[in-house]
Amino acid sequence: MMMTKVTLPAAALALSMAFTGGPVLAQDAGGYWQGVQKAGVLRCGAAVAPPYVMRDPATGEYSGFFADLCRDFAAVLEVEPKFVDTTWDNIVAGLQAGKWDMSLALNRTPVRAMAVQFSVPAMEYQISLVYNKENPKIPAGAASVADVDVAGVTMTVMSGTAQDKAISAAVKNATILRLPTADETRLALQSRRADIVVDASDTNLLYTQANPDWSATLNPQPALAKQGVAFGLPLGLRASDVAVVDIFLEEKVATGAVDALIAKAADQVLAAAGQ
Repeated sequence: MMMTKVTLPAAALALSMAFTGGPVLAQDAGGYWQGVQKAGVLRCGAAVAPPYVMRDPATGEYSGFFADLCRDFAAVLEVEPKFVDTTWDNIVAGLQAGKWDMSLALNRTPVRAMAVQFSVPAMEYQISLVYNKENPKIPAGAASVADVDVAGVTMTVMSGTAQDKAISAAVKNATILRLPTADETRLALQSRRADIVVDASDTNLLYTQANPDWSATLNPQPALAKQGVAFGLPLGLRASDVAVVDIFLEEKVATGAVDALIAKAADQVLAAAGQ
């Protein structure tokens, strides 16, 4: 069957274009995604956090299941995806400033919800702790954050992430070492500069699978955090525009497409680790 391009209804479309090349929010104008269609490009703010978002340092190519979801949503709009490199410290501020149209793999938190909107979650998220099982600082039978929150223990975490905010609120005695990337936090653990890596449970699962001889995982009880991971969207986006993204994600989740993308990303991470 011959496919024809379907453009979202554009009655009274009056979106002006910002200097960044994307649509400017205008509550009395047409929909936001029509403006993206007019621009011809969907800009996705991307901060690296395997397996959600990964970037090949040699080629600059993005992968990971949220990067794939950005490409899939761009295909729905029939525009080109464009990844805008950012950090977890700036991923919300950049969206607020209109530097991109959506932020990838953003945890849904009340504080962030005062600054940006969210789509429905693509997956559920919680935080786990990874440590060297031979480390005498980690007590046998540790089950909670309080069990390892002692003076002399150093926990490392990616700066500006949801896990940074969660562990910072929970820890009173241990030292928190904030580093820019996941790779740096893992190197800190392996070099014994840190005792514990604090990260998303699925990311830490891949890490322990790649290092089964020495690594161990603590899934704290009570949970340190349990949140949905979603697209971050501009705060002024109208409900009908948010619904476009929600319907897209709901179908991807229901049909198993998200699970397939997660498995693909996990295989890629393990392959890179030589597993």
